[in-house]
Amino acid sequence: MAGIRKAAVIGAGTMGAAIAAQFANAGIPVVLLDIVPEGAKSRSALATGAIAKMLKTEPAPFMSKRAAKLVTPGNVEDDLGQITDCDWVVEAIIERLDLKQALYRKLDAVRRPGTAISSNTSTIPLARLTEGLPDSFKRDFLITHFFNPPRYMRLLEIVTGPETDPELLAKISAFADISLGKSVVRAKDSPGFIANRLGVFWLQTGVIEAIDAGLTVEEADAVMSKPAGIPKTGVFGLIDLVGLDLMPHISASLAATLAPGDAYHAANRDLPLIKTMIEKGLIGRKGKGGFYRRGKTGREAIDLATGEYRPLQKANLPELAERDLRALLAGPGKAARYCWRVLGQTLSYAAALVPEAAEDVSAIDEAMRLGYNWRFGPFELIDKLGAGWLAGRLAADGFPVPALLKLAGEKPFYRLQGTEREFLTVDGGYQKFTRPEGVLLLEDIKRSQRPVLKNASASVWDIGDGVLCFEYTSKSNSLDQPNLELLAKTIDLISQGHKALVIYNEGENFSAGANLGLGLFAANIAAWGEIEKLVVLGQQVYKKLKYAPFPSVAAPFGMALGGGCEILLHASAVQAHAETYTGLVECGVGLVPAWGGCTEMLARWAANKAMPRGPMPAPAKVFETVSVATVSKSAAQAKEHLFLRETDGITMNRSRLLADAKAKALSLVENYTPPAPPQYQLPGESGRVAFKLAAEDFRRKGIATEYDMVVTGELASVLSGGPVDILDRPTEQDILGLERAAFMRLIKRGGTLARIETMLTTGKPLRN
Repeated sequence: MAGIRKAAVIGAGTMGAAIAAQFANAGIPVVLLDIVPEGAKSRSALATGAIAKMLKTEPAPFMSKRAAKLVTPGNVEDDLGQITDCDWVVEAIIERLDLKQALYRKLDAVRRPGTAISSNTSTIPLARLTEGLPDSFKRDFLITHFFNPPRYMRLLEIVTGPETDPELLAKISAFADISLGKSVVRAKDSPGFIANRLGVFWLQTGVIEAIDAGLTVEEADAVMSKPAGIPKTGVFGLIDLVGLDLMPHISASLAATLAPGDAYHAANRDLPLIKTMIEKGLIGRKGKGGFYRRGKTGREAIDLATGEYRPLQKANLPELAERDLRALLAGPGKAARYCWRVLGQTLSYAAALVPEAAEDVSAIDEAMRLGYNWRFGPFELIDKLGAGWLAGRLAADGFPVPALLKLAGEKPFYRLQGTEREFLTVDGGYQKFTRPEGVLLLEDIKRSQRPVLKNASASVWDIGDGVLCFEYTSKSNSLDQPNLELLAKTIDLISQGHKALVIYNEGENFSAGANLGLGLFAANIAAWGEIEKLVVLGQQVYKKLKYAPFPSVAAPFGMALGGGCEILLHASAVQAHAETYTGLVECGVGLVPAWGGCTEMLARWAANKAMPRGPMPAPAKVFETVSVATVSKSAAQAKEHLFLRETDGITMNRSRLLADAKAKALSLVENYTPPAPPQYQLPGESGRVAFKLAAEDFRRKGIATEYDMVVTGELASVLSGGPVDILDRPTEQDILGLERAAFMRLIKRGGTLARIETMLTTGKPLRN
């Protein structure tokens, strides 16, 4: 069956427009249609306006402004015929059954047979959506529930009916996985599907129990976050992020469709505080504030008893120092009691959803990890507690004990049989946990082998076919002497008999850059020689990687900053996750890139065919990019800044990144030759003066600070080539020397040390 070559989205609201943007991010032309607004000059004003709004929205729905050109606006009265050459049409209109069915009949009249029609509904069962529609329509219909925002949330719940064509399901699932970057979870045709049914239960239970226990919102969120492996937003912070105004609609839908005996009804208590907040426009971050807000004198939180705002308070809950979750839940104190009552009821409800909402426990876990960003799924959490312990505690406190928990007894929901991971099924047996084809994860490899090389900051793994994988394991995957030294050893090892290298890890971010904490410590004791040794080591190792006799592929994701960006610049190629945020940010902490970042960016811009010839254009572009610590907001945007080459690959699905990087590395092996050293033509003193004048202009306009002038002055000395004549041709090593010298001058200055200390303590740059 052919893939998806063109798509359409009906409904240009926040969700529908963002789904269209994700098709465009995948390189797929998409038609975005909505109704004709009464009295509008343009009949397609809603779709046109949605595209314009998305180009200004942060976080951006488009990975690059170029992607917006793939979205064609229109309206359902004049342009419905455009879906005749679409392979997939997504309906994302208002949650009204009559309007949806009326639209489906119109779509069915103009679509090609076999065109997939899906609804983005999160509240209406599929059986009701297709009731009374032709069998031919039912065969091509399914629910594809995207999570908001569609670009960033990896979960896609798919619901099918008994008539849905299995081949069409396979086509949509594969495209959503590989091209849209979604982890597809099959959900049953039950109210709320999986993630929202359990997630809303958890949120409402969290609010009710906090009010009943007399906790503050700060205390509740401190409990219901890191201790349980849940994002730091906790309960109240997440509701602010999602929007309080959405909660009553979802709650009402679930309350109306769930069976009378469902445990959800107990968590659906009417809360006057929520109603009052919504009436006042206090609906969260998109409104005037929510449970939290930024007041005139700083951050504030709402008092759950009075509904009035007060200054933010730090949660003082000593019991949270307990590292073991089971010990925390069993302990005394209001934090422990709250954590138990919220988590206990939530885990009990999760166990009750199999097999009603999902076929097995792995689907529930995947849905909560990806839909709500939980670190562990509910059944992984139950394994940490012990199913038998949880069942006993639930029974003792009068909470329901679902059949699945009773069935488990003392058995875990997940177990290892040799190197294979298995999960408990509803018949009491175990089933092998399998990854989709094309997914390769280090966490699986680690179950079957030991590292080839290892130290305190990095490990090296054999990922098969002669390819080794270098993994950062330091805090925040920061770069330090041990992992640089291990990378050098890895390069030597591969040269002795392996084929290629992949640089990759499975942390939250690829690398936050050099270890600033160690740098600040060394500077405070004036260990200048040790700092310079590390700068030299980084330059030597990165250069060794660049000119190695085998191909290397860096596979970044999330943040790849400073030294983490510089390793991308030195690898033979990059296979980046679409959500890669990379850049040379050293100026923000009062330094300049010194592991070859300036050297490589000068070469890239000089070789860029769109760049005018001569000694000044390339350095000027690098100065413009590096001086303001530019960070790409996607891998696509990283190509625009030349942090990535046009030939570098982009992987949409994070779970496929390692496999794609390995394949790219192997594709480069045959007849691989290292790159030739670049040729440089730099402007010398005249260029340095020009950069200084440009920076001075920014200072006069209030854009640059006094200390920015010091930092950019050092950057200018590097990018201009130092005291060279315009006819000179400095070498790569010459520019590396300039990088090192500028870095060492800056690291000794108080302004730089103040910037580093502020970044380490607050996470924000100091504008000194």
